Amino acid sequence: MKYQSQKVARAYFTVALPLFVLQVIMGLYLGFSYFATVPQSVVNVFPFATARAIHTNLLVLWLLLGFMGGAYYIIPEETESEIFSEKLAYFQLALLTATGVAAVIGFLFGWNQGRPLLEIPRPLDMLVVVGALIFLFNIGITIIKAKRWTAIQGTLLGGLLFLALLYLFGIPFYKNAAIDWYYWWWVIHLWVEGAWELVTGAIIAFILLKITGVERNVVEKWLYIEVGLFLFTGIAGTGHHYYWLGAPRYWLWVGGIFSALEPLPIIFMVFDTLNHVRNRKLEVKNKFVLTLAVANAVYHLIGAGVWGLVHTLPQINYYTHGSQVTVSHGHLAFFGAYVLLNLTVFYYAFPKFKGIDVYNERRGKIGFWTMAIAMMGMGLTFGVAGVIQAYVERVLGFSYMTAQQHMRLWMAMTFVFGIFLVAGVVTTAYDLLFMKHAKEDGPFPGAVQLGGGEAV
Repeated sequence: MKYQSQKVARAYFTVALPLFVLQVIMGLYLGFSYFATVPQSVVNVFPFATARAIHTNLLVLWLLLGFMGGAYYIIPEETESEIFSEKLAYFQLALLTATGVAAVIGFLFGWNQGRPLLEIPRPLDMLVVVGALIFLFNIGITIIKAKRWTAIQGTLLGGLLFLALLYLFGIPFYKNAAIDWYYWWWVIHLWVEGAWELVTGAIIAFILLKITGVERNVVEKWLYIEVGLFLFTGIAGTGHHYYWLGAPRYWLWVGGIFSALEPLPIIFMVFDTLNHVRNRKLEVKNKFVLTLAVANAVYHLIGAGVWGLVHTLPQINYYTHGSQVTVSHGHLAFFGAYVLLNLTVFYYAFPKFKGIDVYNERRGKIGFWTMAIAMMGMGLTFGVAGVIQAYVERVLGFSYMTAQQHMRLWMAMTFVFGIFLVAGVVTTAYDLLFMKHAKEDGPFPGAVQLGGGEAV
């Protein structure tokens, strides 16, 4: 590593990976509950709602730890200076991890606020705010002292600052349910389709810059477009969640159209970079990381863009709102935009943490393709189940449980894909945590050499 303080990121990534594994295992339990009858004795101890709260909140936690670790890795190289305080960074990690553990234990005993993705109780909310403030202070002081500014670090800091500020809107509880959900959507939507998009753009730009050798202005021009689209489409696109809150009718069109444009800068950035690499015959230093970056862009476009556009158009959302179609969109979008983002930076950074210049990528490829295929299968089966659900419930007018009976086959197929997803996640986590030099890892083919054979 170029800077000693970059090793902080390794601790964040190492904590994030087991949380990722636990998150998908919780999802498997949820999938099983949709097509098989869980014994009442189990439900009494571990109900569906508790498993769902753990599943979704672990998703948020491990992704945020990945983003923050990524920032601690990127900022030193962008500012050409060490992180202001490593001790603060480790304290922040310990605080957020302890908060997450307390939240999971609390869910088991019914200690929650009841709002999806923001279930953690008020005292734990305060600890999250403290952790976010420590992070922003540490990163902010590092940038200020370095007196060196780049579009990558500016976009990254802006996305993380906006992410932290938005969290504050989810802390108060409003007695009027429509108002409460209005601000809830500010947090959820402007996180995943606003602030997190900026973080994605910055991290992918940094990775592409490092592994391809393209000029900085090639990737940074798309960051400026990303910021512009965030200001216009990300914020306006929040309106596709206002359909059911009594908001003015113009939100039907504003929300439905603008929200589909947000992933475009990412995919343009990646393919513009690939075009430069091809035309100028540039050497790609880590082809597997490039594969993950391309997959991030493609899945991002499919899950967040195409699925989002089709699902959120008012005429369709009238029938599909709150159905398994929503679940299909959510799984594909989160996996494409943010899970693959974290895995991209993990696979870029872990060889450098361990001083590995040549590592075997076979396990990583197996894990990636298993996850990618399984998630696409889950997206399709969730989608078919959701269409059946919308038709049976909202066209034919039958009850919720009647619709569930018609969906059972497709949910069973989702569970099978989920088993493969868990296998892919476990393989990937093992590969990252126990990565070795190719010579130590056995003589099988598939080694990738980094940095022209020099240790990095």
